[in-house]
Amino acid sequence: MPQYAIPQSPETIFTVSGKDSPKAREKAMALVEEAIAAGTLEAELLDGFGPDRLVVVEPTALGENPADPESGDEIGPAVQVLANFASLRLKHQELREEAQKIRHQLDTLFGEAPVTEEEVAALKKGFKVLEAFAQINRRYGLARQEAEAARQILDRALQES
Repeated sequence: MPQYAIPQSPETIFTVSGKDSPKAREKAMALVEEAIAAGTLEAELLDGFGPDRLVVVEPTALGENPADPESGDEIGPAVQVLANFASLRLKHQELREEAQKIRHQLDTLFGEAPVTEEEVAALKKGFKVLEAFAQINRRYGLARQEAEAARQILDRALQES
């Protein structure tokens, strides 16, 4: 899975599925924009900044033994994984609450009572939130697994002291 960063914030890594391709870069760019909009990434993209300007980050497998185990090379990536997980968790919680409200409104479509154009318009807007939540929920599940591995790395590092 390719990992990307932006030059203004190289410590924040965005991982997408697949391999490095224009489509993967578009997905990563969407994640960057989403993080900026959510306030989890404090950076401004310059005019003309696009997917082709993303920096490809060589992944470091968590739990992999570094060349010098005493150097703490796996600590930095582990902390970054946990920081990204914390941001993703907040976004997940926020979207979950919105998605649950919209899910309750969805029942009006299947009821016998007539629906208004306003209700349908509100539902259509809500479908975007449901889609965003479904995507975040999937990413959250994957990120949680990575965060568990990162936590184990930090636990081992803390036990050594």
